[in-house]
Amino acid sequence: MSKLTRSEAAKIKGVSVSTLRRWEAEGKLTPERTLNGHRRYNLAQLLGIKSDNAITIGYARVSSHDQKSDLETQKQVLELFCAQHGWQYQVIEDLGSGLNYSKRGLQRLIRMITDNQVERLVLTHKDRLLRFGSELIFSLCEHFGTEVVIINRTEDASYEEDLAKDVLEIITVFSARLYGSRSHKNKKVVEELREIAQKL
Repeated sequence: MSKLTRSEAAKIKGVSVSTLRRWEAEGKLTPERTLNGHRRYNLAQLLGIKSDNAITIGYARVSSHDQKSDLETQKQVLELFCAQHGWQYQVIEDLGSGLNYSKRGLQRLIRMITDNQVERLVLTHKDRLLRFGSELIFSLCEHFGTEVVIINRTEDASYEEDLAKDVLEIITVFSARLYGSRSHKNKKVVEELREIAQKL
């Protein structure tokens, strides 16, 4: 386990040495002592300390523009839930596929978690974060001491609709490559896949 000097610890957290002293006084941080009495900080413990302005983040997402009303509903539910619990919060919203890891809001959320700025993450449903791979974000939350709250643990009413949109997106990406080969057979396969996805 990495042991850091006080100056190294302060640099990693982006805080002053006096802030480290305050964290020690508040019991947030307990350094070890060398034989000479110098403080040494545990990196894992250091990473788990939230910044003084850490807040609750509500994350809302829909797959397409025609689901804007659902996005507004998600935001209202998140805001009401956080307000009822007396949390200082902010809502991050995204418009895009649950298969897309590059969404602006999701990238911002990840940066905030790794910067220890997120006390807790609140979702209306688990799949609002990502269709597949949400466990990776939850593991990141666990590592950085961010609590995850899922308001409704049942499936979304629009789950099948969103999944169909995601499947169509995958087909669209690959169809561009298949069409490039100018194969009549490839074009037929793509059209058949589209028809299947639209029936989901």
